[in-house]
Amino acid sequence: MGDWARARLPFAVAELVMFVLKQGWACLFGGLLLVAIIATRLIWQPDWPLHRYDALFLFAIGTQAVFLWARLETWEEARVILLFHLTGTAMEWFKVHAGSWAYPEPGIFKLMGVPLFSGFMYAAVGSYMARVIRVFDMKFAPYPSFPLTVALAVAIYVNFFAHHFLPDIRHALFAATVALYWRTRIWFRIHDRHWWMPLPVAALLAAFALWVAENVGTATGTWIYSGQGKGELVSLAKLGSWYLLLYVAFVTVTLVTRRALHDGALDLRPPATRDAEPKAPAS
Repeated sequence: MGDWARARLPFAVAELVMFVLKQGWACLFGGLLLVAIIATRLIWQPDWPLHRYDALFLFAIGTQAVFLWARLETWEEARVILLFHLTGTAMEWFKVHAGSWAYPEPGIFKLMGVPLFSGFMYAAVGSYMARVIRVFDMKFAPYPSFPLTVALAVAIYVNFFAHHFLPDIRHALFAATVALYWRTRIWFRIHDRHWWMPLPVAALLAAFALWVAENVGTATGTWIYSGQGKGELVSLAKLGSWYLLLYVAFVTVTLVTRRALHDGALDLRPPATRDAEPKAPAS
């Protein structure tokens, strides 16, 4: 497909087209889950023997199994996704009981008011993170101190719970993400040329995409935010929440694999060029 686009389109247009298609391929799990949410909302009937939430749960499990069987995700990536799935489910339990949002429909696979498919929405973010790094051969450089990135991710995660009892420090956390990561460039390769983007900018763009997905979720009645009227958009404050949560997801990925993290200069030549370089004879 890339060869077809490059043969028929101007270089910049071909790169943009392939960038969009590769992004879509990277977020395939989340895209399929979003399609399932919309489709079930359109066709599901309350008298059907299977609840809609349960159907979404079974669909998510089946999709994950197909991804592993077809090697669309590696087992290493699956471990990352499982970890983020668990941290996301814990947050769901807390937030639902705190009254931040609710799941109004019934379901058998529903625990403490939270349908079990909801964890797969966080897993979809983890899946995207793991796959986009591989699909675009991403490198992150210069990467900040790894212990500091973990400490920031923990602080962000804890604040999602603590702000119900203590002052909300999200503005300080926003500043911390910029201070820690602004020098970090995401180097990515669409074909044989490398491009780059500041990591916080990429996080903001990804957060906007997730905010759009949140609006799909509330528009279909899959979940309802406290104080949100019918037909109202999700508060832009949720965009900020996703921006911060993306750093938790990103650091979760780096806990399992750090191959893309670099604190020095990068060799950005195409892999074929590097592989063709003659090796020094053994002494």
